[in-house]
Amino acid sequence: MASVIGKRIGGRTYYYLAESARVDGAPRVVTQRYLGTAEEIARAIPGDTAPDSARHRSYGDVAAVWATLERLDFVRRVDALFGTQRAKTTLGTRLAVAVLHQATAPGVPLGDWWAGSAAEDLVRPRPPRSALTTAAHWRALRRLTPERLAAVEATIAEAVLALLGDGTAALAVDVAQFASFTAADCTLASACPDALAGLGLVVTRDGAIPLASRGYRRERGAAPTFAELVEDLRRRAPSTGGGDITLVFHAGQAAQLDLGARSGFVGSLPLSGHPELLAQPASAREPVDPERFAGLTAWDTLAVVDGVRRRVILTHSATLHAAQSRAFADELSTAIRELDGLAAALAAGTHRGDRSQVHAEVGRITRGRRVERALSTTLTGAKSGEIRLTWRVDAAAVARLEEEYFGKQVLVTDQDWPVAEVVTAYRARTHLESTFRWLTGPAVTGPTPRWEWTPERIAAHTLVSVLTATVTHLMRREADLAGMNLSVRELLEQLGGIGETVLRYPSTGGRPRTRRILTDRDPARQRLWEIFGLGG
Repeated sequence: MASVIGKRIGGRTYYYLAESARVDGAPRVVTQRYLGTAEEIARAIPGDTAPDSARHRSYGDVAAVWATLERLDFVRRVDALFGTQRAKTTLGTRLAVAVLHQATAPGVPLGDWWAGSAAEDLVRPRPPRSALTTAAHWRALRRLTPERLAAVEATIAEAVLALLGDGTAALAVDVAQFASFTAADCTLASACPDALAGLGLVVTRDGAIPLASRGYRRERGAAPTFAELVEDLRRRAPSTGGGDITLVFHAGQAAQLDLGARSGFVGSLPLSGHPELLAQPASAREPVDPERFAGLTAWDTLAVVDGVRRRVILTHSATLHAAQSRAFADELSTAIRELDGLAAALAAGTHRGDRSQVHAEVGRITRGRRVERALSTTLTGAKSGEIRLTWRVDAAAVARLEEEYFGKQVLVTDQDWPVAEVVTAYRARTHLESTFRWLTGPAVTGPTPRWEWTPERIAAHTLVSVLTATVTHLMRREADLAGMNLSVRELLEQLGGIGETVLRYPSTGGRPRTRRILTDRDPARQRLWEIFGLGG
């Protein structure tokens, strides 16, 4: 976050633009730039009166998220569910502020964020500061029964579908690690024995915008099966008019589904089950969409899956290949160091285990399919004290891993979509995981310490997280349609770089005068400014 701080030196105040970030879990000033005295700042802008104070704050992200909430008619739609409300700050306004907060300042306490945020000038009706504390927030959200939570989610889904128009197709995805994205000191999954574990979602095929959700818990020690979760999501999903819901799954879930009897799916399969596909030369693959998927190639073919001939797509990502190659090099280096240490201990006589114990230790060090394929070890000697270990790296095996496995996925589907659309649907879960990892923090709507997490508060936290993902994914879709392919995090960081300097001048008989100056915008930020209709 950016802010303007004043330092009193020799009886005068000097202003600095400070950039803050969380370092080891605590807020720290990471950079600061000198702005000058109030008089010097005044001379840099039209007018001859020096301001009493100056402060800088993030503006573009807050303005864009609030503009999107207004397009959804968020406050009115939510308030319409509750009838007359006696509180000065309605539930519609509270939830809108919670979404705005989580989208633009995850992890910053609600009251601290509001005090220095542009939200104070944008949100109407403006809540009093007394309503924007953690305690006040939870007191108000006690009114959200499970039925009301579902109603809020449904009415915002209707607003999204109204914006997108008819024929919106939907996907069903499982964000199994949702709870683990919350900070370690208040992880939902460890809050109580039956706490939230994962989150099933129905999202739009275009943009992965959440429409309906189901948080699932550890019931008698086990979450619902993937098939059970999918059927529940189908019942909860709003009518999109875009046909049946397409199931999205990853390789670890494939075994839970009978793909031979199922229709409407996009998923991945274990690589080990299709060696004939992995052995195909790179020349068999074609670029998918260089503008949207740089370095991604694919081979669209047929293969037998669960006894039925299905459409399969072998993809290769240069980015994924490089990441897996680096990870493998690290794994191999670690294994080699440990083997060297074990071999030295055996040679020095400090390791007195018998042959079976040494063999088990070698197995532990090389455990993992990739390392096992690349490292060969030899034990000589039978008695303790005489056992020796040697090893070597099989260069040919490493080359085969690079050629046949790294960067590859095998996708399966019964849809006739273009390859780029199949890839987009499959990656919806990855995008959602990335979004929740970025947006979910302990101070957003959650209490501390951990024992204060109750099922009711977990449900409210989940609703706000889902609504925030809905709003930010809608924004991400709009940017993507305009040719800017950004993640939610990248989008909000770019918008957050559009700052506002607020200068407050002495009163001339009425209220103090305020002047606001937006920072210069580079071409990318200017484009985003225009996409979200934020003015000149």
